[in-house]
Amino acid sequence: QVQLVESGGGLVQTGGSLRLSCAASGRTFSYVMAWFRQAPGKEREFVVTISSNGRSTSYADTVKGRFTVSRDNAKNAVYLQMNSLKPEDTAVYYCAAGPTYSTLQFQYSYWGQGTQVTVSS
Repeated sequence: QVQLVESGGGLVQTGGSLRLSCAASGRTFSYVMAWFRQAPGKEREFVVTISSNGRSTSYADTVKGRFTVSRDNAKNAVYLQMNSLKPEDTAVYYCAAGPTYSTLQFQYSYWGQGTQVTVSS
């Protein structure tokens, strides 16, 4: 069983930066990790995924060039550095873990409770 806990969300102005963290209990080094987000009134959407060894990443076009994902398997943690934030990045951000490198939500077995990111204009 894997438990995921996100942190690092908050309120930031347009153009600012935040770094989200996802701490995992259990041995997650063999899992693909991903970040998804859900804005108010919208469906949850893919943000980024990172392979188990960290060598492969895939970003949504909306965040490419602004967000950077990384992981530290020794610490059972994954991070999301978010720069040049825009109001449309406002959402609850979720960390997820699963066996398959995918952009699809159903491929991820474990989910955190989410952390709120609000970008003011």
